[in-house]
This record gives sequence, structure tokens and C-alpha cells, in this order.
Amino acid sequence: MTTATLQTSSPRTYPSLRAAWIPLAALCLAFFVEMVDNTLLSIALPTIGRDLGSGTTALQWVTGAYSLTFGGLLLTAGSMADRLGRRRVLLTGLAVFGSVSLCVVLVSTAGELIALRAVLGIAAAAMAPITNSLVFRLFDDAALRMRAMTVMIVVGMSGFVLGPLLGGTALAHVRWEWLLVVNAPIALIACIGVRLGVPADRPEDLTKDALDLPGAALSITTIGLACYAMTSGVDHGWLSAATLASAIGAVAAAIAFVRHERRSAAPMLDLRLFSNGTVRGATLAQTGTSIAMASVMFGLILHFQYAYGWSPVRAGLANLPIIVTMLAATPLSEWLARRFGHRIACLVGAACLAGSLAGLAWGVDHGYAAIAVCMVLMTVGLRTVMTICAVALVDAMPSNRTSIGAALNDTAQEVGSSIGTAIVGTLIAALVTTQLPAGTWNGDLVASFFHGERIIYGLLAVLVGLIAAGGALSLTNSRSTEEHPAEETA
Repeated sequence: MTTATLQTSSPRTYPSLRAAWIPLAALCLAFFVEMVDNTLLSIALPTIGRDLGSGTTALQWVTGAYSLTFGGLLLTAGSMADRLGRRRVLLTGLAVFGSVSLCVVLVSTAGELIALRAVLGIAAAAMAPITNSLVFRLFDDAALRMRAMTVMIVVGMSGFVLGPLLGGTALAHVRWEWLLVVNAPIALIACIGVRLGVPADRPEDLTKDALDLPGAALSITTIGLACYAMTSGVDHGWLSAATLASAIGAVAAAIAFVRHERRSAAPMLDLRLFSNGTVRGATLAQTGTSIAMASVMFGLILHFQYAYGWSPVRAGLANLPIIVTMLAATPLSEWLARRFGHRIACLVGAACLAGSLAGLAWGVDHGYAAIAVCMVLMTVGLRTVMTICAVALVDAMPSNRTSIGAALNDTAQEVGSSIGTAIVGTLIAALVTTQLPAGTWNGDLVASFFHGERIIYGLLAVLVGLIAAGGALSLTNSRSTEEHPAEETA
């Protein structure tokens, strides 16, 4: 459908997914490239280390710099989008993301690459919440919104899971710099699609409140230090000076943020929104899903490549059950939401998450088939909880705060991912070994690793089950997002 046709039929929304294929494809492309960059370079770290002559700590920051700036700026970017315009902020983020990616050809040291990755994380933070907010606004119909959000989540999670596979395959043919250079044409295509198909924000859909700069600074400090504390705990120990200092700083910044937001006349994140059970429950449940996914992804990467001795490409292919199930589970998840409502559907999803983690506690030393079955069950839970909570959370927000709602959704997932990775990394260090040897492991180490995995996934089953189910219980019995009007939270 052309832009002219859109303006003739409706200045703001589309009647079907097919009619919205241009903006939907562009938003999905933007979300995909942002998510795939989370994991794309992880497979290339040894090659990067050799080329740039960098040590282990520097390589950790090649990936950590992206995740820290990304996670720390999500709420700020969402707040800016609700004030300056969602399409404008997204186009700016895409332009910066593509342009900075091209600069990788000029990189000659690890420090330069770390700085480049940090800037990419800033640009990605300007893209992630806005893509979800805009795709939500393409449609008036609740069912279309849920299907569109399903497409976004499948594409985004596919990028996250496929990052190592795509990176490993590409490295067999091209230099590692091309893993970032390819971002530029993708960002350009996404920009064109957004310009053609996404209507500009109307003034009445934006908030006129001034940007809460102190709140933005405190939220960046809180989330950035919290994510760093979890990473530092895995790398340097939970009682190290760096870990303790960052954890204390995060707590202090969080307290200051809450006090400031309560007193501010125009807060970046109105904390009264959390009195709404949908906002509170969806945020909590999303945190649980990301703990589950990040912990399983991190644990199974080690399981396949080290315990099994598989190549990066084969290990990446082993994650395909997640992608296939993300697509195949769509009818089931939508049926659960229509038939039983959000609360029961999310409780079913939480049970799938807890059950899959409990299954992995048994299946890790029973071969790949057992693991694949658990991956399928986990993905059914992820697909159900993530889509319902994303739609419900954005729709529960006032109409001029949808970007901050999407940012809150993404922040919960980013924090959950950091927690999941930290839990697995810490427990492996405590139960198995602090230094993972390269190459195929000997029989004793494999047996010790399997024993550690059984304990880890058993504990995670309880933790994720409680968090996801607790969040689900705060949702309503709504069978459509239309039962969560913005006025309830205004």
C-alpha cells in the first residue's frame, strides 16, 4: 500500500498486517539489527583479540560497552520520544547506528572498538522502545496489535538467538569488521521504510512536559551501575571492590531516582503508574522471561561448544528449535489469550517456563533431544508471556506515554537478561570452575559441569516460576488489550 492510499483510508492506522507491510517490515528490520548486535560479535571475540592485540578484559568490554549504554539509556530514550516525536527519534537512532557502524573500518585498537560499541548501544537505545511503540500505533484493532507485536518479538528474538550463528558463518568468508559494516545498509533500508509508511506523530499524541534531565541522569546511573555490578560479579567476584562499589552506587542512585520522581512536577517515569496491576505485573513477568532466556542461552552456549565440543556454527544451529517454536506457537498463544484471558494465559506461560527449566535440570546429561524438547517448551512460555505483557503494558500507559511504556518493557527484559547471565556465570564459577578451559573438556570436568547445570536449572525453575507467576497474577482477565484504557493510569 502506498502512502497516498494510507492517507486516503486513514491518516493514522492500517486495516491489516498486509496493508502495513512497509512500516512493519521497516520496524522489524530496525528491531532485528538492534537485537542481533547484542550477540553478533560474541563469536568473533577471539579473532578480534588477535587482530587488535587486546586482552580478555578488553574483549569483555567490546560486548559489555554495548549492553551497558543500551540498558542504561532505554528509559531516557523512551521519555525523549514521547516529547520530541517517536518517528523523529527512531530515524535519528537509525542514522547514527548505520553511520557509526561504518566507522569500524577505521578502528585500529581495542579502545576505539569499545568506544564505537558504546555509541552503537546509545543509538540502539533510541531504536528499541520506539519500534515497539510505533508498531503498536499502526493499528486500532486489538487482535492486529497482538499479531504485529508477535511478529516483532519473533524477529527480535530471532536476531538475538541467530547472532552467534550468523557471525560464525560470516567469519568463514569475510573479516570481522563486516559484521558491523552490514548494519549500515540495513539501517538505511529501515529508514526509508519508516519514512514511507509510518505517519509522523501528531502534537496531541505527545506530552508537552519538559524533559526530566535529573531523572534521566539518575536512571542512567542506576541501570548502568546495576548492570555493571552483575557483570563485575561474574568476572571479578561478588566481594570485589568494583562489584561492591557499583552495587552500592546503583542502590543509592535508585533511591535518589525514586525520591526525585515522586517530587517532580513532570517526572520521566510517573511512579503512580505502578499502582496499575497491569503495569506492575507485566514488568515483573517480562523480567522473569528474560532471566529464563538469558540463562538458558548462556548456559547452552557453554554446553554445546565446550562440553560437547561442537563448532560455533553447529552450536548456533542447535538453537533453531527456539526460532521454529516462536513461529509455530503463535496460534496457541493467541488462542490461550482469547480463550482464558491475560492472567490465565500468562500463568500457563509461566508454568511452561518453570517446567522447561526443571526439565533441563534433568535433560542436560540425557543428550540433545531432551534439551531440544525443553527449548520448545520454554519458547512456548516465552512467546505467550512476552507478547501478552508487551501489548498489555504499552496499552496500559496514557496515550502520550506509550514510548516510555515500551522502554519500561525493554528495560525489564534487559535487567532480566543481566540477572540471568549473572546467575549462571556465578553458579558455574562456584559449582564447576572459575576458569573454563578451551577445547573439548575431559570427562571429569564434563561430569562436574553437568552436575552444576542440574543445580543451576533447578534453582532457576523456582526463581523464574515465582517471578513470572507473580507478575501474571497482577494482570486482568482481559481477552483484549482494549480493557486497559489509558485513563486508568493517567
